[in-house]
Amino acid sequence: MKLVMGALVLGGVLAVMGGDVESPAPRVVANDNRIPAGRLERDTLHVDLVLQRAEWYPEAEDGPHVTVAAFSEAGKAPNIPAPLIRVRAGAVIHATVRNDLPDSTAHLIGLGTHPLPVADTLHVTPGQAVTTTFVAGAPGTYLYRAVIGNDPDSREAEHETAGGAFVVDPVGGSPPDRIFVMNITFQPIDSIRVKEALAINGKSWPYTETITSTQGDSIRWRVLNGTARSHPMHLHGFYFKAEEIGSGLASTRVEPAAQFLAVTDNMAKFTTRTLVWSPDRPGNWLFHCHLTFHVVPEARLSDGAPTEHQTHSTDPREHMAGLVLGITVAPRGPAVAHATPRPLDLWINQGGPRARMSATFSYILQRGMQPPATDSVPLVGTPLILTRGEPVDITVHNRSQQAGGIHWHGIELESWNDGVVGWSGAGAAVAPPVLPGGTFRARLLTPRAGTFMYHTHMNDIEQVTGGAVGAIVVLESGQRFDPTRDHVLLAHWNGVGVDSAGLLSLLINGDSLARTPITTTAGVSHRFRLINIGPANSVRWTIRRDTTLAAWTPLAKDGADLPPAVRGARSAEVFVAVGEIYDFEFTPPGPGRYEIAANFGRLPPVWRQALIVR
Repeated sequence: MKLVMGALVLGGVLAVMGGDVESPAPRVVANDNRIPAGRLERDTLHVDLVLQRAEWYPEAEDGPHVTVAAFSEAGKAPNIPAPLIRVRAGAVIHATVRNDLPDSTAHLIGLGTHPLPVADTLHVTPGQAVTTTFVAGAPGTYLYRAVIGNDPDSREAEHETAGGAFVVDPVGGSPPDRIFVMNITFQPIDSIRVKEALAINGKSWPYTETITSTQGDSIRWRVLNGTARSHPMHLHGFYFKAEEIGSGLASTRVEPAAQFLAVTDNMAKFTTRTLVWSPDRPGNWLFHCHLTFHVVPEARLSDGAPTEHQTHSTDPREHMAGLVLGITVAPRGPAVAHATPRPLDLWINQGGPRARMSATFSYILQRGMQPPATDSVPLVGTPLILTRGEPVDITVHNRSQQAGGIHWHGIELESWNDGVVGWSGAGAAVAPPVLPGGTFRARLLTPRAGTFMYHTHMNDIEQVTGGAVGAIVVLESGQRFDPTRDHVLLAHWNGVGVDSAGLLSLLINGDSLARTPITTTAGVSHRFRLINIGPANSVRWTIRRDTTLAAWTPLAKDGADLPPAVRGARSAEVFVAVGEIYDFEFTPPGPGRYEIAANFGRLPPVWRQALIVR
């Protein structure tokens, strides 16, 4: 049983979908999306789907379960995600859907010729079977799903398990790929507690599939968000490109000139992506949602809060859960030698409670011969200013009372250094925890200039919200960092939970209040490096003059320069999801008072900084 972490995190009203009462419902089989459903006769796919109650075991097969609505093929076990529908363009689909739910109408979305102009395509009452015949439509990655209940607009939980992939391949076929569908159910227990299950292809970490590949391979993934909330999906160690994006009903090919590199992609509810990337370094890596509440031990379906052992365990099977995929890349050729690194020392200090934080943490860079004072605990870590192409060895010294780990978010590096305790590395040689009083040495290679960040990857709820985060700026050789024109703005939370007004508190660089105004001259360019490492919720950034949005130019995403096709000037407004990083250039066109502001989503700004232009 878990506490609800605030309305902004969970959103919407949750529907009661079952309980712990034993029932004769069939058992869900996790669907790895490798085998399409139905039978293909010439150019017609015949598929018979049944919607029914089923017992879902998203963790161990003998672990906890929850009763949900799920699809099956007629005569087969129910699946989460729903059975894969996959055909080539021009094929006809003859689909029969039977609703075996005893008391709920099913509203089928996505069974029609794509792109679909409207959401609802079929309405199936209890005990009814409906047949539809249609042409598949345009090539792409789509989502089909069921909304359960007579008023589909009022319920957002139950149908998040009754959805799956609908893939239309071009006539000439598609390159090899894998398909991953996210499904979630939240079930309220009382006014503050929920049971939850979060899964990729029907399973929750550590029971999700481990993806295997070989160094230098080309990887193509179709990722579908079958849930009613956004998920910022983050890949460790590598960049990917989105070559196709979809709404669930439509799919759009991204022109090559507009494809950009990223390590985190915020997938809105019921959307799809086709991601392409290549692992050029061997070892163990991760692909996961960057919402803290979806990847920590509290994300387990198991009743009761995580034990002290679980939250502090160095076993990644225990200190992570939920929407996580493990990736293992086998080597192809010898390791590459690098230049002699420059040594740095980074100290983890811990302080007492502050605001809604049960404890405070900080990473502090040593300057000179002496370590920083033990009582120095700023709310964000020291920004690390590095040089492209110059390797550094950073020795992390843990003076806190908790075991920790440090992840270099967005940095291309060798697996051991990636900092996921008990996982990063290869075989038995994996990154150890940074125990109290212990150290961990990480080598950063910094092959590109840009904006990155570092943060803990253990006990995330307490340590990330407590301040165990920091920014990384990598400059070109010979370039100097000028804080008067180069502004690093790192967003995070002031602890977990809501304040007396029912709001989450936003901190920018550890400060919740207005900062000293920036004074500049018209025509002088400024760079804003925007980082979000809160546990949840996108941060909306704007620059205005009075009530009018100014204009700025996007420069980079997640530390990688954007291609010219997407670097045009635009209104100075951006939503930065958790784990995302954006760089913008702002050049005030004339004198006056401007303001950069931040808050969650569309809420009024709570953090402001004036820009006085002379």
